[in-house]
Amino acid sequence: MKLTTRLAAVTAAVLLAAGCGAAGPSASHPSPSPSSAPFAYQPLFPFGSVAEVQAWQASYAVGGHEPWHLNPGLTALAFTQGYLGFDRIDKVAAVSLRAGDARVTVGFHRPDGHVSAAAVLHLVKYGSGKNVPWEVVGTDDTTLTLDIPVYGGTATSPVRIGGKITGVDESLRAEVHRLGSSGPVGTYCCRPAGGRATPWSFSVTFHAPPGQVITIVVHTGGHVAAVERFAVTGVRAG
Repeated sequence: MKLTTRLAAVTAAVLLAAGCGAAGPSASHPSPSPSSAPFAYQPLFPFGSVAEVQAWQASYAVGGHEPWHLNPGLTALAFTQGYLGFDRIDKVAAVSLRAGDARVTVGFHRPDGHVSAAAVLHLVKYGSGKNVPWEVVGTDDTTLTLDIPVYGGTATSPVRIGGKITGVDESLRAEVHRLGSSGPVGTYCCRPAGGRATPWSFSVTFHAPPGQVITIVVHTGGHVAAVERFAVTGVRAG
Protein backbone atom coordinates (compact mmCIF):
# COMPACT_ATOMS: atom_id res chain seq x y z
CA MET A 1 0.00 0.00 0.00
CA LYS A 2 1.36 3.42 -0.93
CA LEU A 3 2.12 5.76 1.96
CA THR A 4 -0.44 8.35 0.85
CA THR A 5 -3.18 5.69 0.65
CA ARG A 6 -2.20 4.25 4.02
CA LEU A 7 -2.23 7.71 5.62
CA ALA A 8 -5.67 8.41 4.20
CA ALA A 9 -7.02 5.16 5.63
CA VAL A 10 -5.44 5.76 9.02
CA THR A 11 -6.63 9.34 9.38
CA ALA A 12 -10.15 8.41 8.26
CA ALA A 13 -10.28 5.74 10.95
CA VAL A 14 -8.98 7.95 13.75
CA LEU A 15 -11.27 10.80 12.74
CA LEU A 16 -14.25 8.46 13.07
CA ALA A 17 -12.99 7.30 16.46
CA ALA A 18 -12.04 10.66 17.94
CA GLY A 19 -14.16 13.18 16.01
CA CYS A 20 -12.83 15.70 13.52
CA GLY A 21 -11.78 19.25 14.22
CA ALA A 22 -9.11 20.84 16.40
CA ALA A 23 -8.25 19.62 19.83
CA GLY A 24 -8.83 22.32 21.72
CA PRO A 25 12.10 11.25 31.55
CA SER A 26 14.80 11.98 29.23
CA ALA A 27 14.02 13.85 26.05
CA SER A 28 15.76 12.87 22.84
CA HIS A 29 15.65 16.44 21.56
CA PRO A 30 15.94 19.99 22.93
CA SER A 31 12.95 21.95 24.20
CA PRO A 32 13.30 25.60 23.18
CA SER A 33 10.30 27.91 22.95
CA PRO A 34 7.99 26.91 20.06
CA SER A 35 7.76 30.59 19.09
CA SER A 36 11.51 30.90 18.48
CA ALA A 37 12.65 31.54 14.92
CA PRO A 38 13.89 29.88 12.84
CA PHE A 39 12.15 26.58 13.60
CA ALA A 40 14.14 25.06 16.43
CA TYR A 41 13.29 21.40 15.75
CA GLN A 42 13.61 18.78 13.05
CA PRO A 43 10.25 18.65 11.20
CA LEU A 44 9.57 14.90 11.05
CA PHE A 45 5.88 14.64 10.07
CA PRO A 46 3.62 15.53 8.37
CA PHE A 47 5.27 18.62 6.83
CA GLY A 48 8.81 18.96 5.56
CA SER A 49 8.90 22.75 5.26
CA VAL A 50 7.03 25.96 6.02
CA ALA A 51 6.07 26.12 2.34
CA GLU A 52 4.23 22.82 2.74
CA VAL A 53 2.50 24.16 5.84
CA GLN A 54 1.36 27.26 3.97
CA ALA A 55 0.05 25.16 1.07
CA TRP A 56 -2.06 23.12 3.50
CA GLN A 57 -3.31 26.25 5.29
CA ALA A 58 -4.50 27.63 1.96
CA SER A 59 -6.31 24.41 1.04
CA TYR A 60 -7.87 24.17 4.50
CA ALA A 61 -9.12 27.75 4.33
CA VAL A 62 -10.85 27.04 1.02
CA GLY A 63 -12.23 23.54 1.53
CA GLY A 64 -11.44 22.32 5.04
CA HIS A 65 -8.84 19.90 3.67
CA GLU A 66 -7.36 17.40 6.20
CA PRO A 67 -8.61 18.94 9.47
CA TRP A 68 -6.67 16.32 11.47
CA HIS A 69 -3.59 18.55 11.19
CA LEU A 70 -5.17 20.75 13.89
CA ASN A 71 -5.50 17.86 16.36
CA PRO A 72 -2.30 16.67 18.10
CA GLY A 73 -3.76 13.27 18.96
CA LEU A 74 -4.82 12.52 15.39
CA THR A 75 -1.48 13.78 14.07
CA ALA A 76 0.35 11.50 16.52
CA LEU A 77 -1.67 8.47 15.37
CA ALA A 78 -1.15 9.33 11.69
CA PHE A 79 2.60 9.46 12.36
CA THR A 80 2.65 6.19 14.31
CA GLN A 81 0.38 4.15 12.05
CA GLY A 82 0.60 5.78 8.63
CA TYR A 83 4.24 6.91 8.58
CA LEU A 84 6.03 4.43 10.83
CA GLY A 85 3.66 1.59 9.92
CA PHE A 86 2.90 0.48 13.50
CA ASP A 87 -0.70 -0.49 12.83
CA ARG A 88 -1.50 -1.94 16.26
CA ILE A 89 -0.49 1.24 18.09
CA ASP A 90 -3.88 2.84 17.62
CA LYS A 91 -4.76 4.49 20.93
CA VAL A 92 -4.13 7.94 22.37
CA ALA A 93 -3.57 7.23 26.06
CA ALA A 94 -2.88 10.82 27.18
CA VAL A 95 -2.43 14.34 25.82
CA SER A 96 -0.61 17.16 27.60
CA LEU A 97 -0.92 20.61 26.04
CA ARG A 98 1.04 23.74 26.83
CA ALA A 99 0.69 26.67 24.43
CA GLY A 100 2.08 25.46 21.09
CA ASP A 101 3.64 22.34 22.60
CA ALA A 102 2.07 18.89 23.09
CA ARG A 103 3.06 15.52 24.50
CA VAL A 104 0.90 12.68 23.20
CA THR A 105 1.16 9.18 24.66
CA VAL A 106 0.29 6.51 22.08
CA GLY A 107 -0.26 2.86 22.87
CA PHE A 108 -2.09 -0.39 22.18
CA HIS A 109 -4.58 -2.72 23.85
CA ARG A 110 -2.99 -5.59 25.73
CA PRO A 111 -4.73 -8.99 25.81
CA ASP A 112 -6.10 -8.11 29.27
CA GLY A 113 -7.82 -5.04 27.83
CA HIS A 114 -5.52 -2.43 29.37
CA VAL A 115 -3.81 0.15 27.17
CA SER A 116 -0.01 -0.11 27.22
CA ALA A 117 1.97 3.04 26.41
CA ALA A 118 4.43 2.61 23.53
CA ALA A 119 5.90 6.13 23.30
CA VAL A 120 5.39 9.77 24.23
CA LEU A 121 5.46 11.84 21.05
CA HIS A 122 6.52 15.49 21.13
CA LEU A 123 4.60 17.80 18.81
CA VAL A 124 4.80 21.54 18.28
CA LYS A 125 2.90 24.08 16.23
CA TYR A 126 4.65 24.58 12.88
CA GLY A 127 4.21 27.80 10.90
CA SER A 128 2.34 31.03 11.63
CA GLY A 129 -0.94 32.79 10.97
CA LYS A 130 -4.37 31.21 11.24
CA ASN A 131 -4.89 27.45 11.60
CA VAL A 132 -1.31 26.52 12.50
CA PRO A 133 -0.91 22.72 12.26
CA TRP A 134 0.86 20.29 14.59
CA GLU A 135 4.20 18.72 13.68
CA VAL A 136 5.83 15.63 15.21
CA VAL A 137 9.39 16.54 16.22
CA GLY A 138 10.56 13.63 18.41
CA THR A 139 9.88 11.45 21.45
CA ASP A 140 10.44 11.72 25.18
CA ASP A 141 12.39 8.57 26.01
CA THR A 142 12.42 6.55 29.23
CA THR A 143 13.02 2.76 29.26
CA LEU A 144 14.11 2.76 25.61
CA THR A 145 16.27 5.67 24.50
CA LEU A 146 17.70 6.71 21.15
CA ASP A 147 20.62 9.01 21.97
CA ILE A 148 22.96 8.48 19.01
CA PRO A 149 23.11 10.20 16.55
CA VAL A 150 22.55 13.53 18.27
CA TYR A 151 19.16 15.06 17.53
CA GLY A 152 19.45 17.72 14.83
CA GLY A 153 22.86 16.54 13.67
CA THR A 154 24.01 15.08 10.35
CA ALA A 155 24.17 11.39 9.53
CA THR A 156 25.77 9.52 6.65
CA SER A 157 25.05 5.94 5.64
CA PRO A 158 25.58 3.59 7.37
CA VAL A 159 24.55 5.51 10.49
CA ARG A 160 25.50 4.23 13.91
CA ILE A 161 22.59 4.46 16.32
CA GLY A 162 22.56 3.76 20.04
CA GLY A 163 20.95 4.33 23.40
CA LYS A 164 19.87 2.41 26.49
CA ILE A 165 17.18 -0.15 27.23
CA THR A 166 15.54 -1.63 30.29
CA GLY A 167 13.71 -4.91 29.79
CA VAL A 168 13.85 -8.69 29.50
CA ASP A 169 14.33 -10.72 26.32
CA GLU A 170 14.05 -7.68 24.06
CA SER A 171 14.68 -7.66 20.32
CA LEU A 172 15.67 -4.33 18.78
CA ARG A 173 14.79 -3.37 15.23
CA ALA A 174 15.22 -0.07 13.45
CA GLU A 175 14.06 1.77 10.36
CA VAL A 176 14.92 5.03 8.66
CA HIS A 177 12.09 7.06 7.11
CA ARG A 178 11.95 10.20 5.00
CA LEU A 179 8.99 12.24 3.83
CA GLY A 180 8.03 11.52 0.24
CA SER A 181 9.07 7.86 0.36
CA SER A 182 6.50 5.05 0.14
CA GLY A 183 8.26 3.07 2.88
CA PRO A 184 11.44 2.83 4.94
CA VAL A 185 14.66 3.90 3.23
CA GLY A 186 16.73 1.76 5.61
CA THR A 187 16.08 -1.20 7.93
CA TYR A 188 17.88 -3.28 10.56
CA CYS A 189 16.96 -6.57 12.21
CA CYS A 190 17.60 -7.69 14.88
CA ARG A 191 19.64 -7.16 18.07
CA PRO A 192 18.90 -9.07 21.32
CA ALA A 193 18.88 -6.72 24.31
CA GLY A 194 17.83 -6.39 27.92
CA GLY A 195 18.89 -5.53 31.43
CA ARG A 196 18.60 -2.27 33.32
CA ALA A 197 19.60 0.89 31.41
CA THR A 198 21.88 -1.32 29.29
CA PRO A 199 23.67 0.38 26.38
CA TRP A 200 22.93 -0.88 22.87
CA SER A 201 24.18 0.15 19.42
CA PHE A 202 24.31 -0.98 15.79
CA SER A 203 24.49 0.53 12.30
CA VAL A 204 21.75 1.04 9.72
CA THR A 205 22.28 1.55 6.00
CA PHE A 206 19.89 4.04 4.38
CA HIS A 207 19.31 6.06 1.21
CA ALA A 208 18.28 9.73 1.35
CA PRO A 209 19.24 12.92 -0.51
CA PRO A 210 21.84 15.07 1.29
CA GLY A 211 20.24 17.70 3.48
CA GLN A 212 16.87 15.98 3.87
CA VAL A 213 15.51 15.36 7.37
CA ILE A 214 15.25 11.66 8.16
CA THR A 215 13.42 9.96 11.01
CA ILE A 216 15.25 7.12 12.73
CA VAL A 217 13.05 4.81 14.81
CA VAL A 218 14.13 1.96 17.08
CA HIS A 219 11.57 -0.42 18.57
CA THR A 220 11.18 -3.60 20.55
CA GLY A 221 8.35 -6.08 21.07
CA GLY A 222 7.35 -9.69 20.77
CA HIS A 223 5.93 -10.30 24.23
CA VAL A 224 2.31 -9.28 23.62
CA ALA A 225 2.63 -7.22 20.41
CA ALA A 226 5.06 -6.88 17.53
CA VAL A 227 5.89 -3.29 18.57
CA GLU A 228 5.57 -2.51 22.28
CA ARG A 229 7.96 0.43 22.73
CA PHE A 230 9.63 2.80 20.29
CA ALA A 231 11.77 5.92 20.20
CA VAL A 232 12.60 8.28 17.36
CA THR A 233 15.12 10.97 16.56
CA GLY A 234 15.55 13.38 13.67
CA VAL A 235 18.74 14.25 11.78
CA ARG A 236 19.70 15.46 8.32
CA ALA A 237 21.22 13.16 5.74
CA GLY A 238 24.83 14.02 4.95
